[in-house]
Amino acid sequence: MDALVTGLVGSIALLVGVLGVLALALYLVPLPLWIAAWASGAYVGLFTLIAMRLRRVPPATIVTARISAVKAGLDISLNDLEAHFLAGGNVVRIVNAMISADKANIPLPFKRAAAIDLAGRNVLEAVQMSVIPKVIETPKIAAVAKDGIQLIAVSRVTVRTNIDRLVGGAGEETIIARVGEGMVSTIGSAVSHKNVLENPDHISKHILSKGLDAGTAYEILSIDIADVDVGENIGAKLQIDQANADKQIAQAKAEERRAMAVALEQEMRARVVEAEAEVPRAMAEAFRQGNLGIMDYYRMKNLQADTNMREEIANTADDPADSRKK
Repeated sequence: MDALVTGLVGSIALLVGVLGVLALALYLVPLPLWIAAWASGAYVGLFTLIAMRLRRVPPATIVTARISAVKAGLDISLNDLEAHFLAGGNVVRIVNAMISADKANIPLPFKRAAAIDLAGRNVLEAVQMSVIPKVIETPKIAAVAKDGIQLIAVSRVTVRTNIDRLVGGAGEETIIARVGEGMVSTIGSAVSHKNVLENPDHISKHILSKGLDAGTAYEILSIDIADVDVGENIGAKLQIDQANADKQIAQAKAEERRAMAVALEQEMRARVVEAEAEVPRAMAEAFRQGNLGIMDYYRMKNLQADTNMREEIANTADDPADSRKK
């Protein structure tokens, strides 16, 4: 009984070992991929597939891309595909991009496609945009004509990818910024906002003449003004603001002059009070020196009293309400 159990356990262990070895062999030697490559005319040797496994390169990705390239009539070596994968690129995407470019008669060698892909750009999308142009809509751009009227315009820019400048070329943000700058410049140089509203095509013609696609990854095919709206009267608003500022400056200067006049008046009153304070001293000095007699002094006091009385009577006559109260 023990011998039977021991033999059964040994058989199971042997079976597991055989299955493990078989699974390892199938992993290292992907026979289905080898057969598929051979049947597709893109033959890949077994030792090459095993070497891919050892280099940690997925054979399925490389072989699938190779089969697609061969079926499309493109000659791309396995070494190039492996090198691009190890560099961090997307092998399947650049092969599909090269196939699309070949069908559209767009020259796209493997090195350029690999450089575009490694630069972080979607090479397949770039090829598709070369075949089917893309429309970029700018945000609302506000500009002021020479007559002071604000115009708010929106344009649609039709662009096509320039494969030769895709690496190192500026993107959509630069196109939008340059078109916006051109719109502001064109509207700002218009004598009247009515001219822009009557001929909005002058904006697109002026912008296109500047060659705004220089140094970018795109080629501008057309610029169409989608909408032009009339905004605020910026010129009148600025004039009103300037008038208010001038008014405040004038008020400040007038207040300064008034304050100086008040200060001068107070200073003159102080001098009068100071001069009046000198009168008793002068009279005392005149008494001591005999230049002023007592009768002269009384006559002067009577004259002052008479003058004060006359002033009170005059004030009462000028104010009838006070007269009625009395």
